Amino acid sequence: MKMQKGLLLFGTVVLSILLTACGGQEKEEASSNDAIQVMTTFYPMYEFTKQVIGDTGTVELLIPAGTEPHDFEPSAKDLAKISDSDVFVYNSPELETWTENLTDTIDTKKTMIIQASKEIQLMDGEDHEHEDAHEHDEEHAHDHDEEHAHDHELDPHVWLDPVLAITEVETIRDQLIKKYPDYQAQFEKNAASYISELKTLDADYQTAFKDAKNKAFVTQHAAFGYLAKQYGLTQEAIAGISPDQEPSPSRLSELKHYVDDHQVEVIYFEENASSKVAETLSKETGVELAVLNPLESLTKKQIEDGENYLTVMRENLTALKKVIH
Repeated sequence: MKMQKGLLLFGTVVLSILLTACGGQEKEEASSNDAIQVMTTFYPMYEFTKQVIGDTGTVELLIPAGTEPHDFEPSAKDLAKISDSDVFVYNSPELETWTENLTDTIDTKKTMIIQASKEIQLMDGEDHEHEDAHEHDEEHAHDHDEEHAHDHELDPHVWLDPVLAITEVETIRDQLIKKYPDYQAQFEKNAASYISELKTLDADYQTAFKDAKNKAFVTQHAAFGYLAKQYGLTQEAIAGISPDQEPSPSRLSELKHYVDDHQVEVIYFEENASSKVAETLSKETGVELAVLNPLESLTKKQIEDGENYLTVMRENLTALKKVIH
């Protein structure tokens, strides 16, 4: 009898241990599965979201680092990645044009779609072709249509203005809280910490350009319109809103006169886009070239080397100081 009781007790203990172990394993699996999975389109969206999410989830880039987001078209595999995520963050349908029909293919009850620029009034895209219409022959007109296939009616580059970057971070934060109210305190704390750094960045830009006499700068593509507006500067772009646009010969001639008339000392180009036109203009005018990074496609190496939104925006500030003083 004693032996039976002993065996029964032993069996109960073993069963209890097994159940506890299984329960712990299930709990561990559940907690790892509970981590929020976020897919973002391109670098600034990745960085802003990561700063808000912190260690409550994983944030991934859909558009590979170093890839130009203006021309990106998602594959079926890319759409599946969005579908498998809990949250999808993009800038605006003006840049990621393919997002306009996303709700047709994505279950929004499962995957929350966040448009980071939703609370921002976008500016009109600038028209950088100043040629008179009758200067075009038939062939040139066809090239012109091809060239402007990726034109934007509105300018999507809001993230390059630190003040509007704060608005995007706040939108991402608020939408994440809506989906995950249990993490509200954490999201608010993370966002507040990052917004504080963005406010310092804004203050540094304000100070740098407050008393500037020369406020005009020439850049490769019209990415810095919001930044220019925020700090009272004038952006003169070689190409349009899309970096793949190439200026006409008459536009280049116009720019050459602009550089001479305004005594422009530096022409800004982008490391990750073709700098051919900027180099041509630089040679023709004898003006030096410098990098101004629109942060659209930070390379994998740049990210691994510790570069981020704040460090690159400070590099841009240093570069702009060469001209605006």
